[in-house]
Amino acid sequence: MMIIRPIERRDLADLLTLAGKSGIGLTSLPQDEDTLLARIERALKTWQGELPRGEQCYLFVLEDTDRQQAVGVCAIEVAVGLTEPWYSFRVGTQVHASKQLNVYKSVPTLFLSNDHTGHSELCTLFLDPDYRHGENGKLLSKVRFLFIAAFREHFSERLIAEMRGFSDEEGRSPFWESVGNHFFSIEFAKADYLSGTGQKAFIAELMPKHPLYVDFLAEDAQKVIGEVHPQTVPARRVLESEGLRYQGYVDIFDGGPTLEAEIDHIRAVKQSRLVKVVLDETPMRVDAPVHLVANDHYQNYRALLVNAELYDDRLHLNAATAAALGVEQGSPVRVIPLIAQEKA
Repeated sequence: MMIIRPIERRDLADLLTLAGKSGIGLTSLPQDEDTLLARIERALKTWQGELPRGEQCYLFVLEDTDRQQAVGVCAIEVAVGLTEPWYSFRVGTQVHASKQLNVYKSVPTLFLSNDHTGHSELCTLFLDPDYRHGENGKLLSKVRFLFIAAFREHFSERLIAEMRGFSDEEGRSPFWESVGNHFFSIEFAKADYLSGTGQKAFIAELMPKHPLYVDFLAEDAQKVIGEVHPQTVPARRVLESEGLRYQGYVDIFDGGPTLEAEIDHIRAVKQSRLVKVVLDETPMRVDAPVHLVANDHYQNYRALLVNAELYDDRLHLNAATAAALGVEQGSPVRVIPLIAQEKA
């Protein structure tokens, strides 16, 4: 069975394994034991209510219960930029005009900004390649929306998600080569690692504070502004199906897009609902709609997918599924169809 649960200390080894498979570009999952252990501790303290808002982070794993192994990870930062600056490039426009010369030129620019300060962030999404089948990816990504819906008071008004930007098979980032490399004089992988391990002071110290003209960048760098890594295309589609959109902000390292939305406009926040559990050993219909189901227990959160029909605000579950969720006959569970239903 595949189930979502909060991270635990025993997951460190599995988290290190996942980090080793993630490659360059996933800055929040570095292959560094101390950094990952610190993230686990920060998540545990968040659930225990021991951290200020700016340091809070929820970290979840997707567990294959048959193997007792964490095979995926995802996270939510509660409020970015409150303890250290949160940087992104705002894609803007500068106009150069002269009536005397009859010249009017609109020029795209990149401007270093902190506009997302205080927003909640979806981050650290990674699924073991061996498990990229069925609905595992959607479960891992979308469960965060259901958690936010259940515990709305813990999060900000707006939600963002930085998407992994384009890099080739050798890990080369055209955007980095044309922008960051000129100011940092280090390899993309090194800058990526330093950022992922929390060593971000160099960003403020070395990045330009004036706008950069996009036309001055190499052509291959211009083309990848706002584009995602090929492996990230499915993840982007999942977030867009829930209501997040690109609003003209990109990552300062690889040029990947930042998707964003008002939290109260997100599908799961608007449409998820609480229903009662009915224990029933009748086999579930495999052709029934797939629903994302969670128990709404803050400290012992559990979520999984079930094929089920909802009748009179009741969800029929067998004993094994109910036990995995930590619920019983009559318990409330939060549900939403995994796939957004298209309007006629």
